[in-house]
Amino acid sequence: MERLQKVIAESGYTSRRKAEELIKAGKVYVDGEKITEMGYKVSGNQEIIVEGNVIAREEHVYYMLNKPRGVISSVQDEADRVTVVDYIDTDKRIYPIGRLDYNTTGLLLLTNDGELANALMHPSKSIPKTYIAKLNRAITPEDLMKLKHGIKIDDRKVDIIRIKAKSIDKVKDSSIVEITIVEGRNHIVKRVFESLGYLVDKLSRTEYAGMTLGNLKSGEYRELSIKEVKRLYDISKWELRS
Repeated sequence: MERLQKVIAESGYTSRRKAEELIKAGKVYVDGEKITEMGYKVSGNQEIIVEGNVIAREEHVYYMLNKPRGVISSVQDEADRVTVVDYIDTDKRIYPIGRLDYNTTGLLLLTNDGELANALMHPSKSIPKTYIAKLNRAITPEDLMKLKHGIKIDDRKVDIIRIKAKSIDKVKDSSIVEITIVEGRNHIVKRVFESLGYLVDKLSRTEYAGMTLGNLKSGEYRELSIKEVKRLYDISKWELRS
């Protein structure tokens, strides 16, 4: 069951705000009954008519993409660069849940389910995201300990759920570090390491909300399972950790 104004908006007929205005104005019918109640919910097989027009219901789709380097996490780009949507073969109007930087690779979810996407991206949610970062220096045990205790960026603590050095090359003066965080500020992983004097040469997201890329190669995608979608809905109800 979904809210009537949400269904109308997702059909592309009009915006959610305008849909609410049409409902209040008595211009929306469900199975022949005029609906003026805000928050009225409809099922997938009910007929919705707005201003005499039958609303086409769009089925929700959910994808996981292994985003390549040099791709925009957007629906379209003014400079006509390749976007993540270009990799998905679908006629649905999908968009990414959150974003990965232009040169950041890895796990990205895309959907046309606006309610779920907005819930997952809301700042009040504490969704775990795991990244692999290649640093320009060999990270020290002291700095790893600082990160384990959490550091402040812009006077706000970044809660680091887990961090470990996967490899440290003192000869080449580089290291590969795995880090799990629960927030989504712009460039936050890079800024965390930069605060301690490290530059991130490469960055890839390997896990989101407990889901991993599995065997997906760069540029490949797959549909999410029903179980995975249910998990995302469950997680979208989480509150920010205290």
